[in-house]
Amino acid sequence: MTSDFKSLSRRGFIAASAATLGTAAVGQTNNSTEIESNIGGGVARNTASFRSLDWRPYFPTLAGGAVLCDLESRALHFWSEDQSVYKLYPTSVPLSEDLTRRGRTEVIRKVVGPSWSPTPAMRERNPEWPATIGPGPDNPLGSHALYLGWRYYRIHGTHDTRKIGRRSSNGCIGLYNEHIAELYELVGNGAQVMLI
Repeated sequence: MTSDFKSLSRRGFIAASAATLGTAAVGQTNNSTEIESNIGGGVARNTASFRSLDWRPYFPTLAGGAVLCDLESRALHFWSEDQSVYKLYPTSVPLSEDLTRRGRTEVIRKVVGPSWSPTPAMRERNPEWPATIGPGPDNPLGSHALYLGWRYYRIHGTHDTRKIGRRSSNGCIGLYNEHIAELYELVGNGAQVMLI
């Protein structure tokens, strides 16, 4: 048994932990459930307290459906307009406070297989980056994207699953590709979005 544990690579351990975290949080509705994992080098990541929330403190109605991105717990909550569907997903959040935007907006466009272009500030910091990356495994937006009313801000997937549960984005909210695909089907244009 000890030799089996020692043969598990760090990458394999991280992948298994990420898969477990992603599966455990889908559709979570238990108020007392906590998922924690502290992986590698004393850096806390993939650490969040997942608990279901009531939509009423955040939205006046559920007209059009509602998405709440909790930047502190690194979780995204979704409520359908008729309250028949509630989803809770782990997310990545912005790297720093200066990249973070809070407040109310809405979904203005939905794209399967989005292309990605760095913002002018990103290009200034990283002039070697390409002007655009089309759909595929190198695209930072993953498989699906929900474009928000704020320029350059999105809720999107990621092919780099190590980012979920961490401060790792340039402002966007990232989800596992399987989670954004599910959310994409549930959310319509005009859905309310709030980042807190």
